[in-house]
Amino acid sequence: MIGVKRTLAIRGRYGPYIGGSFVSGTGQERVSAFTIFNPATSQAIASVTSSSTSDVDDALGLAQKAFDSGVWSRASQHARAKVLSRLSSALAERVSEFALIESVQTGRTLREMNAQLGRLPEWLEYFASLLRTQGGFLAPTQGPLLNYVKRIPLGVVAQITPFNHPLLIAIKKIAPALAAGNSVIVKPSELAPISVLEFAQMASEAGVPSGVLTILPGGPEVAKTLVASPILRKVDITAGTNTGRAIGGVVGNNIASYTAELGGKAPIVVFSDADVESAINGVAFAAFIASGQTCVSGTRLILQDGVYDVFMERFLQKVQSITKRIGDPLNLKSSMGTVIHAKQVARIDHLLSNRSQSAKIVAGGHKLTGKSSLDSFDLSSGSFYAPTVVTDVEVEDELWQEEIFGPVIVVKRFATEDEGIRLANASRYGLGAGVWTSDLSRAHRAAQEIDAGLVWVNTHHRNDPSSPWGGMKDSGIGRENGIEAYESYSQSKSIIINISSASDTRTTDDWFAEDENVDRRYG
Repeated sequence: MIGVKRTLAIRGRYGPYIGGSFVSGTGQERVSAFTIFNPATSQAIASVTSSSTSDVDDALGLAQKAFDSGVWSRASQHARAKVLSRLSSALAERVSEFALIESVQTGRTLREMNAQLGRLPEWLEYFASLLRTQGGFLAPTQGPLLNYVKRIPLGVVAQITPFNHPLLIAIKKIAPALAAGNSVIVKPSELAPISVLEFAQMASEAGVPSGVLTILPGGPEVAKTLVASPILRKVDITAGTNTGRAIGGVVGNNIASYTAELGGKAPIVVFSDADVESAINGVAFAAFIASGQTCVSGTRLILQDGVYDVFMERFLQKVQSITKRIGDPLNLKSSMGTVIHAKQVARIDHLLSNRSQSAKIVAGGHKLTGKSSLDSFDLSSGSFYAPTVVTDVEVEDELWQEEIFGPVIVVKRFATEDEGIRLANASRYGLGAGVWTSDLSRAHRAAQEIDAGLVWVNTHHRNDPSSPWGGMKDSGIGRENGIEAYESYSQSKSIIINISSASDTRTTDDWFAEDENVDRRYG
């Protein structure tokens, strides 16, 4: 691979992963291909054949056939757990390889991807463990009845995943879906599908049967064709809110289940009694990790009057330090990578240029060019954007209200606790939020009052396979992670057995008997 000195296991060309293998060929419907570019160098790294309509139909058919066969759907929980554990171990052995793939296809720093992917095996092992320990239950039904409740898979499910955390978000969805016994079809982002495609082959090698895990690369047209299928019993997406609304309408029409993790505009409320150094470090991480390309990115910094001046002085020093250390994403000393492509750079520029008159750019606000001061890497060839801080932004400003998906944080000050909470909730989004304070009572009050599905106190962006993850308001519906995710990919089945003797049943259950003096059960 050009410009990459480490061993990089990327094929020259990929195609859909259907039926346990990559689809090849040059048929009339399979001539459409797209190129994956490294956002740090603008160089091509692989070609990917887009899934055709026939590919989607084939994938759906094979997935349903696999489900109906019971090879996975009716396999014992322990059998599925063993496969997921093997897959977890296989991924653990290849973390460095996948981290390199992720860095090259997204432009994010290798240091970051090593840390993120190092935890991914935990998701597979968590749901394997859940299978080994999670059982049904006996319902306290009245009368001589044994009512046991078990969980069964939904069927064929589809997942639409984004570019910003290609493998992380895919595995967050795939792990509970496979654990529950479903056949899973994933449509990864056309900007970064390589790691998900490679993972699918590894899953087959670990024992996931043919047809149970399918990957359909391609653009929005592939997703549109896929989610419209009445075969699907659930659709799970991570995407923008407008996309979520559009897909939700289609899924609802098919009476299928729906989980959607959508846009975010996370507030970070820093009270005057917060530990300033810890808060600065936490805010920098929240705002600039992944170059701000996360749905829980800390994009609205809300500072109390008593801490505003000292915080901003030291925070801007931190931002300057981050900017100076931006270089080759494969350099383990590089602080921050790129945004995903040049169009996103242009979008960030456009939003900043349309800011209100009161708003002031006090750091960044431009694409990075020239040679890196860290390692002389040519920043001009990539989509590097300077960490950006904008103060005095009005609540009505687009910068305050709309998701930017870039390394941009806007700042506003507040006086009272009530005002801080009001500013935090002044958004149509409600995915993540952060609170920084040393007052335990205030921490609980603020966490309770902020409208977000995830509220971190004195930290940010903590994630665990056991911890429910999802949003309120326009940030989506449903939850990833934990028992909730497993149950969302399954459905309860209630089995009621009459344990009365035959003679008692003849007496009590003959509703239309001529003898009217015997009490008979109804329901």
